[in-house]
Amino acid sequence: MTRLLVVDDYPIVRAGIKEFLSDQQEFTVAGEAGSGADAVRMVRESDWDVVLLDISLPDMKDIEALTQIKHVKPEQPVLMLITRLEDEYAVNLLRAGASGYLSKECTPEALLSAIRTVASGRCISQELGEQLAANLNGDGHKPPHTELSQREFQIFCKLASGLAVSQVADELFLSVKTISTYRSRVLEKMNMKTNAHLTYYAIKHGLIQ
Repeated sequence: MTRLLVVDDYPIVRAGIKEFLSDQQEFTVAGEAGSGADAVRMVRESDWDVVLLDISLPDMKDIEALTQIKHVKPEQPVLMLITRLEDEYAVNLLRAGASGYLSKECTPEALLSAIRTVASGRCISQELGEQLAANLNGDGHKPPHTELSQREFQIFCKLASGLAVSQVADELFLSVKTISTYRSRVLEKMNMKTNAHLTYYAIKHGLIQ
């Protein structure tokens, strides 16, 4: 049986998903979390076949909860529930390690299909693939942030959000020297000079709020 961890800050949403999946003998909602911090803790403490993760949580916005979960357990399959479906957003989720995403307006059948796909160890290739191709190949030019590695992109988002190098180091359990090295790489790849430039770019492209 597929064990799910459902993460959403609204109890009624978690209850609705749990009720719907209770009719499916192949699935069981074995855990619930109402915040990013609780989700990260539960991933650290237990094994889950799929984490169904809301993109907007009160304590962690956008991909923050996803990146922390993947840091704790890189192999953990995570299916995102989101409200925005922009092509560029799909790239960001893939960079952060998501196995796929679905709109919160998706049909129950689409949710079931997505969970089965992710639980099997595969990504939701059709929707993500089409959006990724549209973003990367539409005009033959890749946005600078898509050239970053997963770790570089993670650090880029933290720096763009206003965190100092020392704060990023503390959050990721890395040395200040290591984060400074990553920052230099990010600035070079993005062809930028300061964190302020990173922040402007990230806001403009919808990578942070």
